[in-house]
Amino acid sequence: MTGAYSLVASDRTPAVRWRGLVLLLVALLCGLPLVPLKAAEVIQADLCIYGGTAGGLAAAVQAARMGKTAVIAEFGNHLGGLTSGGLGATDIGNKAAIGGIAREFYHRIALHYATSNAWRFEQRDEYFARRGERSTASDLSSPMATMWTFEPHVAEDIFFQMLTEAKVAVYFQQRLASVKKERERIAEITMENGKVFRAKMFIDATYEGDLMAKAGVNYTIGREGNSQYQETLNGIRAETPKHQFTVPVDPFRKPGDPTSGLLPFIASGDGGTPGEGDARVQTYNFRLCYTKETANRLPHRMPPSYDPAKYELLARYLEALVAAGQKPQIEEFWNPIWMPNGKTDINNNGGFSTDFIGANYAYPDADYATRAKIWQSHEDYTLGFVYFLATSPRVPENMRTEMGTWGPAKDEFMDTGNWPHQLYVREARRMVSDYVMTEHNCRRRQEAEDPVGLAAYTMDSHNCQRIVKNGHVENEGDVQVGGFPPYPISYRSIVPKCGQCENLLVPICLSATHIAYGSIRMEPVFMILGQSAATAAALSIEGKTSVQLLRYDTLRARLAADKQVLEWGAPTSSSKAPETGAGGANPKPEGGRPKEIRSQKAESKAAPAQ
Repeated sequence: MTGAYSLVASDRTPAVRWRGLVLLLVALLCGLPLVPLKAAEVIQADLCIYGGTAGGLAAAVQAARMGKTAVIAEFGNHLGGLTSGGLGATDIGNKAAIGGIAREFYHRIALHYATSNAWRFEQRDEYFARRGERSTASDLSSPMATMWTFEPHVAEDIFFQMLTEAKVAVYFQQRLASVKKERERIAEITMENGKVFRAKMFIDATYEGDLMAKAGVNYTIGREGNSQYQETLNGIRAETPKHQFTVPVDPFRKPGDPTSGLLPFIASGDGGTPGEGDARVQTYNFRLCYTKETANRLPHRMPPSYDPAKYELLARYLEALVAAGQKPQIEEFWNPIWMPNGKTDINNNGGFSTDFIGANYAYPDADYATRAKIWQSHEDYTLGFVYFLATSPRVPENMRTEMGTWGPAKDEFMDTGNWPHQLYVREARRMVSDYVMTEHNCRRRQEAEDPVGLAAYTMDSHNCQRIVKNGHVENEGDVQVGGFPPYPISYRSIVPKCGQCENLLVPICLSATHIAYGSIRMEPVFMILGQSAATAAALSIEGKTSVQLLRYDTLRARLAADKQVLEWGAPTSSSKAPETGAGGANPKPEGGRPKEIRSQKAESKAAPAQ
């Protein structure tokens, strides 16, 4: 196995230098000669994982533990995706549904924070008192302790530790250029820098599904109509009660004059017909690691493109709230969740917040240059939003004062200007496979009989568009429906249709409808599915078979041995799923629980060539 490691020239911080040494150690442990980057390289392994997300890392560790060589090709310069990119307030639904390597990661988080030197800006007891949860500092000392909130750099450090222990090689700054297939198998993938990765099996662990798309696998983007799979929560929403403007706000540049045009961040048109599908994608944002600790706080930064006029809609909303007799608070415009050491994971909240609604439609299928522009526009929007709240005289004084106590954490994201290294790509491409996870699976009206993990979160979609309705601005697309227990995710939903690609697994951009994906798309679940995908890849190598024809009983036995959670009681709903057929639910495999994964025919559009 040959390869090269390059450390980013700008990596000068202690934490990044430490990670650089880890990379060097990994290279030496794997027997990789350090050769100049300009030399043409062919990297060979049993398993190639494209994407250094948390799911990709779990896959790599699992492959190594099964005696297979694994390599990660990562687009950027960091490991862990959203888990190390600011999303420290883990969305879990039900902790007991998390097993395997995912649970091991959260156990390692607990071990880290059980040590006194992990606490620099507050004490453990202070943190748990601030969180106001039932868990306490003493819980960290239990043998099976887990912790689900953490600082970004701690998550990335633990990921590096796990990969070092597994002796997994990692290549950064790898942009996928092409995929070479031999019949229905990927033979090699080539990067823009000329590196070639050859493997027996491949896993697409990106949030975007780039490898899946270039391999010619079917996928979809946007929201299905409710009628396609007989769902109720998909498609354009007739009503969006949450994360909404709570008082009427005039949307026109000249108030009351539709001919004057719309304010920034409002789309033209009526938004479409409720229940019908569209190509709109739920909104993205950055999860902000801010702090109030003066010793670790940076000032708010004004983006180069800042124009307060762009935030006229926000100003009018604030003024309308005040005119309605309300006293708006900062917490109504963002949602800070406390992390250790006085830091936060700040998410979107309310009608106008960190979600950049409507700015991401082109992202899933875009080329790298276009994605970079979209990414930058999201950063500029968010920095401008924060700067406006902190400085504009149109913001109530109490809010400006409060914003003055906040700032980016000085000791996080030190090589990216203290800004998160990962955009929250909540949804992009979604594979269309022989099994499509739907709302019926979430509600347990239909059961996947070949589970490779459980999902447990609310069916959750952020807003998809901001429009004018009845003369006022309104957000559309937010859905938050829960009340169901954990449910199984089908193995067939993470493998392509039979006849499309025999040695590829897709644990992140898996086969699911928009609304079902909104429940599945949580970082612990991506780790679960990444581990299961690597297990299937290793067993397929050993059995000399395709991922579609792998015997499920063999897969299930190994997943259970590795402490994956595959079952959660019996279905509780008495409602029936739709009948099998066009637009209906997934058919059961022959003979009940599948011992072999067989093809189930379903219609979908072919993926465009890239």
